[in-house]
Amino acid sequence: MSAPVNRFKAGLKSGRPQIGLWLGLGNAYTAEMCAGMGFDWLVVDGEHAPNDIRSMLQQLQAIAPYPAHPVLRPPVGETHILKQMLDIGAQTMLVPMVETAEFAKQLVAATRYPPEGVRGVASMLARAARWNGIPNYLRTANDQICLLVQVESRRGLDNLEEIAAVPGVDGVFIGPSDLAADLGHLGELRAPELLSSIDDAIKRIRAAGKAPGILESDPEMARRYMSLGCTFVAVGLDAALLCHAGRALAEQFKGRVRD
Repeated sequence: MSAPVNRFKAGLKSGRPQIGLWLGLGNAYTAEMCAGMGFDWLVVDGEHAPNDIRSMLQQLQAIAPYPAHPVLRPPVGETHILKQMLDIGAQTMLVPMVETAEFAKQLVAATRYPPEGVRGVASMLARAARWNGIPNYLRTANDQICLLVQVESRRGLDNLEEIAAVPGVDGVFIGPSDLAADLGHLGELRAPELLSSIDDAIKRIRAAGKAPGILESDPEMARRYMSLGCTFVAVGLDAALLCHAGRALAEQFKGRVRD
């Protein structure tokens, strides 16, 4: 018995577009709701959402019965944090603020067992190994790990080819908001310099033979990025879905309430 097949990683290799949703509510109940909505992948965000290792575990458990593939985003790319995420069952991780190939190599090593990497061995304590219930887990886990690195700064763009060329990096995700800020356009997500930088980055990632990804909640822009070659695109956020629907509903009735 081997480690579970990573369907998301296989999809990236085949070039099949995969549509995702961002989870920032930090709640297993809402994560399970989103898991049944039909998305291919779900990001459980540990950088900007109120998540810790236990809440991420709960969301992995809630998502598990559904076809949607969970992607965990740590707050930073520290080896000890990635180790914990792997052991609770994460097979795909999206690491923010990657600016150099050297850092990308460190992330690859952190997600692999020796001799390919430095991941600690404790399969009896790991949900990922079903507490040693998967006899061949240690020998097969490396092949099913999917590492996505997030480029969201001018320095990252400058080093994009070198980052994408690192063996073990499966995809490069463009972070529009932080990239806009670093380019001098804080909050201006339609600044021409930002848009041209994103277009250029997608082409360069594809030329390097890796999968490009992005978060874009505007449907027209999301389809445009897919037409340029983005193969994993998050098209919304759980918090935004709730806020937009709730505000729209209140707008329908608040006149009556005032009366």
